Amino acid sequence: MKTKYPKLYAIHYTLYAIFSGFLLAAIAGCDGAAGPDPLKEEINTLKQEKKQLTRQMEQSISENEKLKKQIMVLSGLPTDTKLENFYNLQRVKITGFTNFYDKDKDGRREKLIVYIQPIDQDGDVVKATGSVDVQLWNLNKANGKALLGQWHVKPDELRKLWFATLVTINYRLTFDVADKIEKFEEALTVKLTFTDHLSGKVFKQQKVIEP
Repeated sequence: MKTKYPKLYAIHYTLYAIFSGFLLAAIAGCDGAAGPDPLKEEINTLKQEKKQLTRQMEQSISENEKLKKQIMVLSGLPTDTKLENFYNLQRVKITGFTNFYDKDKDGRREKLIVYIQPIDQDGDVVKATGSVDVQLWNLNKANGKALLGQWHVKPDELRKLWFATLVTINYRLTFDVADKIEKFEEALTVKLTFTDHLSGKVFKQQKVIEP
């Protein structure tokens, strides 16, 4: 085929050939077994992240609705309502069931179980919200060796330890003391600090456990 502009035609044809070559190479790369496509992997990753963010957003919306309902309830209370009217914690008692126990029946008491009763102004045991610090002492030992162990129980952990029977109701805290006590042959002391998260009050109590 003849043309008035042979050079321009040649350039045009060359560009067309190069473009066609790139296009064929791209198609071959997509259809061939050259390995995973990084772009597709990135798209899939972004899709997964979007799903996770959507779930998190839905959970946040649900929690926000619950908080709104709580605020509406609290705002409807009389203006003279005080926190103490919910419960007024007066003391915390370590009950007589607190002791060391042989849980696996091997002749060694490897568990310390501490029973706690938060008591209000009416003398009733209440499921008070708070955190607990427990220490185990051998006061017969010299300073530096008297403290045998210590533990901290957070509020979210404490609420799961509420324990009720036909005769009593209390928090039951269990600690592993297998590596702290070889032989239970002398009196040991449990020291307790209970921080009430409603009032901010701090209660301290201790109990001697005889062998």
